[in-house]
Amino acid sequence: MNVNVLRLDHRIGRDTRITTHVCLTSRAFGASKIYLSGQEDTKLMDNVIDIVNRWGGDFQVEYIKNFMELILKWREDGGKIVHLTMYGSQANEKINEIKKSLKDILIIVGGPKVPTEVFENADWNISITNQPHSEVSSLGVFQHLLMDGKEFDLEFENPLFEVIPDNQGKNVNVHKN
Repeated sequence: MNVNVLRLDHRIGRDTRITTHVCLTSRAFGASKIYLSGQEDTKLMDNVIDIVNRWGGDFQVEYIKNFMELILKWREDGGKIVHLTMYGSQANEKINEIKKSLKDILIIVGGPKVPTEVFENADWNISITNQPHSEVSSLGVFQHLLMDGKEFDLEFENPLFEVIPDNQGKNVNVHKN
């Protein structure tokens, strides 16, 4: 199963920090790619790629103008779509069904107002609680459930920096590539 993320309606200046955190969470929890829609923010994209270059892996970032074209193409190609929303079914009640699909998954996290077409084209509209909170927390919790906690064991190829778990302080291995 290949996991990709779609971040809807990024707004330069207003959403830069949260969108960056959506990108980093996607990567750290095992997604292979994130699509960004809304305003094209090349600086944000360059910053995320810089993190990938320093911390390893082959995570990709792509800007798309029309997110509905991506959603419809994803469905046409046989992939599954999970839309994270506070109005959806509880994640813990649907996660096993989602994992059994064994299809490539596109996880959609919203922006200001998510169009009805996103809800209608999702295979699952999923909530992480039915309360307002951050798309970053929703994404992290959902990916953790999807990965069965295996994100703790992920290894990222060719890192320049690697954190060595240490209860007493910061321990970073610096690789010379």
